[in-house]
Amino acid sequence: MAPKLHTPILERYAAAPEVETHHCEWPGCGGDAPHRAPKSRDEPDAFRWFCKDHAREYNKAWNFFAGMTDDQVEAHVRHDTVWNRPSWPLGSGPAIKAFMEGHFDDPFGAFEDDEPKRRQEERPGTERLELDIRRALKVLELEIPIDVAQVKARYKALVKRHHPDARLGGDGSDDRMKEINHAYQVVMNFLES
Repeated sequence: MAPKLHTPILERYAAAPEVETHHCEWPGCGGDAPHRAPKSRDEPDAFRWFCKDHAREYNKAWNFFAGMTDDQVEAHVRHDTVWNRPSWPLGSGPAIKAFMEGHFDDPFGAFEDDEPKRRQEERPGTERLELDIRRALKVLELEIPIDVAQVKARYKALVKRHHPDARLGGDGSDDRMKEINHAYQVVMNFLES
């Protein structure tokens, strides 16, 4: 293929483009054949060449599914709808399995909604936890690793100790109880998500 020259003046002196010419393959016709048609279903890249009139006749008689049963036609159409690539039902397959097991990187944070659950499963250190969760753990006097039973037991112990009815005074136990209740809700939401 000759390179394209950028000015009209120089294009006059460029070599003529090479055009591949074919002769019509229709029996008894030897005219120019610029139109191609597939040879068979099994050879999609092999072509026969025809003139315009004979290409029209050939295409009228061409049947891609000739010789196939209805089940074979249906299977071919189904396979073609996914561009002849393997596919799995939604929620299965190796990609979903890798995703569910956490074997992927999320550099842009596209899956942050799943982050608390993944954190719980990995049992990370407190340096990776969000600030409000670290504060809530400090209020409940807990450290990672924790589970729901430990949080509930610690909450009950702190409520018994700091409840306003047990303290009989205005020593700020109301504020301390509000802080404990809020911390309990934050940690439980983190564990249950």
